[in-house]
Parts: sequence; structure tokens; C-alpha cells
Amino acid sequence: MTVPGIDLPRLSAWMADHVPDTGEPLSVSLISGGRSNLTYLVEGRDRRVVLRRPPLGHVLPTAHDMRREWRVISALAPTPVPVPEPVAFCADEDVIGAPFYLMGHVEGAAVRTKEELGEPEPEHARRLSERLAEVLAAIHAVDHREVGLDGFGRPDGYLARQLDRWCQQWERSKTAELPEYDRLVTRLRDRLPPASAGTLVHGDYRLDNTLVRLAPEPEIMAVVDWEMSTLGDPLADLGLTLTYWQDPGDEERASIPVAGDVTLAPGFLSAAEFAAHYAKASGRDIPDLGFYVAFGNFKLAVIVEGIHARFRQGKTVGEGFEEIGSAVPVLIARAHRMLEPS
Repeated sequence: MTVPGIDLPRLSAWMADHVPDTGEPLSVSLISGGRSNLTYLVEGRDRRVVLRRPPLGHVLPTAHDMRREWRVISALAPTPVPVPEPVAFCADEDVIGAPFYLMGHVEGAAVRTKEELGEPEPEHARRLSERLAEVLAAIHAVDHREVGLDGFGRPDGYLARQLDRWCQQWERSKTAELPEYDRLVTRLRDRLPPASAGTLVHGDYRLDNTLVRLAPEPEIMAVVDWEMSTLGDPLADLGLTLTYWQDPGDEERASIPVAGDVTLAPGFLSAAEFAAHYAKASGRDIPDLGFYVAFGNFKLAVIVEGIHARFRQGKTVGEGFEEIGSAVPVLIARAHRMLEPS
């Protein structure tokens, strides 16, 4: 059996030495890939585990850091934040060609669309969206020093560094000059909030970066994809989550071909209700929420422009990229509106 990114004989030998309770790997299959870290289901003789490794090919030295993901899920395992069980870490690149780690298999689904969600009762959909807010609050409530994450990031100046980072990414990938982008950067820089006490932040928190179940009660079984996690401003997480959110009647948001439409399911909290439930669950004031949602739209615009640039260069795989570039000025316009007085 040949699986891209996996040397099964070497993996089997390593697992026999380091995780003998899992048993011999009987099969390995790719769960998800793309530009992010690769995730595989390993069917062991005695139990299932999940393997995470970097993308194939060249990656930046600081990108797709497996030890970083391993460190955060290991730190969070004894906390109220639901994460997969950390099983074992391998730094030896000779095993499969890159560092990797194993985590326990979680019975749950990553849900992106209404179709994938099915047709739950509205009260179940509402409860699921409430749990999404409560788990985000739980992430931000973790005492990162107590769980061994001191030094995991630099909270001071987090937003200013994020702004600089995404501006640099824009310059590397832009396909056209957009004066409204330049004006947006100036407005964001002029309105950076005062420094807040830093917390652990996920960096890409949305429903399809969790594993969920609906029966017998809606629950977030695990938060996954921690590759962008660090210490920073917790409201940046909230702002990006709301950027991906789609409320009924928001046809402009529906025209942006990123994320899914799961939040349109009957019973799901609206974006405003989600923010209010997060505030209640976290006990956190949310000053200037408009800035954080604007920042989320700015970040997403840069990401989409990068995808558009790769499409123009013939480097995208699959279909549906032809119109993605049109979302960039829409996201920038939405960010500008978020900065207007409410």
C-alpha cells in the first residue's frame, strides 16, 4: 500500500517501539490535505490513531511546526478545552520524511455546510453554536503559564505584528493595486486597540476546525488544527470567527466563496448572538468589536488574494477558483464598514 507522505514499513517499525499498545498499522488513509498540514487515519490492530505531518515538498522553516501543535494539545489535554489525546511525537525525519505526531482518534465530524450538518432540531443547532462560543471562551480562560505554555508567543504587540505580517503577505501575492486596501491598512493601524492581557489564541477558530457530534446532545468533541495558535489578543479569535459567520439575508457574504453556510441552519445563533454568548461565557468585555471583525475581513482578504494569485499562476488544484479574486474587494469593503461608527 502506497500513501503519499507515509513510509508504512518505517512507520510500523517506529510505532512498534514507541506506541506498542496501538498494534501494527493495518492501513493508513489521508483524511485531509491541501496547503495545510496533512492528516491521516491510522488503523492499528488494537485502536485507531490520527497522524499529523507537514505538507509535502518545501515549507518555510517556521511553518507547519509539528512540535508546536504537539506542545499545545499536550498542554491542553488536562484542561476543560476538548482536544484529541496526545499519543506520541516523532522528531526523526528519517521515519516518514518529516516530523510528525500521533493523537487519539475522536468520534466526531468536521462540519462546514448545512448539508453536512443534516437537519437537526433547531434547539440542537442553537446548542451547538452556543457550545462553539463556550469552548472558545474556555480556550481563552486557560492559564498558559500553569499548563506550560509560557513563552509560546509574545502577547505584547500581537496585533501590530499580525498587521505587519499580513501586509507582507499581501505584497508577496497581490495581483493588482487596490487603493481601498491601502486605506484600510491605514485605518486599522490608526485604530489598533490598547494592549490586552494575552491569552492562548487558536488563530483559525470556526466550526469546521472542530469535531462535533449532534446526538444524544450537541457537543464539541475536540478542537483541531492548532498550527496557527500562539499567545495574543483573544478578541482576534472572536473577530475571525465572526468574519466566517454567515447570517440569513447577508447575500454579500454568501457571494464570498470561503468557509461554508453551516451557520444558516435553523436555530443557529446569529453573529451578534454568538458574540453576546461568548461575552457571557468568558466574562470578557468586548470593546470595539467592529475593529476585530474588520481585522478578520482584512486577514481573509489577504488569504483569498493569495489563492487568486496561485490560480493565475496555474498552481491551484481543483475547480471553482475562477471567480475567487472578486471576493477580495468585497472583503475589504466589509472591513471598512465594520470600522464605521455603529
